[in-house]
Amino acid sequence: MTAYFVTGTDTDAGKTLVASGLLARARRRGLTTLGLKPVASGCEATAEGLRNIDALTLQAQSEPATPYAVINPYTYAPPIAPHLAAKQVGERPTVDALADHAAAPLAERRGLTLIEGAGGWRVPLNDEEDLAGLALRLELPVILVVGLKLGCLNHARLSAESIRADGLRVAGWVGNLIDPDFSADDACYRDNLATLEHTLNAPCLGIVPRLDADTPDARAAAAADHLELPDDD
Repeated sequence: MTAYFVTGTDTDAGKTLVASGLLARARRRGLTTLGLKPVASGCEATAEGLRNIDALTLQAQSEPATPYAVINPYTYAPPIAPHLAAKQVGERPTVDALADHAAAPLAERRGLTLIEGAGGWRVPLNDEEDLAGLALRLELPVILVVGLKLGCLNHARLSAESIRADGLRVAGWVGNLIDPDFSADDACYRDNLATLEHTLNAPCLGIVPRLDADTPDARAAAAADHLELPDDD
């Protein structure tokens, strides 16, 4: 077990749900864990400073406990693309800065470390760089979260092709059911899964159904029941 970059086919594909579920699964196996969210927009003001719910969810699944500033160093309030949110406050995050920040946490070599991106693979970090550049700089294999909905086949295949074209390996993919019109009993849904399994050329690490759990910790635990850890050793 090692470190991976988690990306999605789109915003709200379920990256945090899957990442927290994988971390919860690793903890069940007695592994140390760490979930990083280098850049987050849509943060809320608290007495401790800006906080992002996705980053807090990853922090809760990180063992041993890790300070929030390590989990999420770049925080922005506007719920918009990170590079636009950064511009509004006069900042410009860079791949170099993010890689420098990630160096020490990665050096701890916990049993499973996940670095969660923002949006999809090509989301901008600034006017010249994509957040995908962080995965490239750190040479991390990628876990692709596929939001299972109408259009997911195109999004998933293009994302996987882009990851590989950039020179990185797709270590696995996870389907996350987000379309209320999709059902496990639906032939179209099953056909979509079969197509993904046939075309993505990477291990399926699980299919997460719609979950009844209503707190981040409970959702992570419920997702863990449907996930397998990547096997790259």
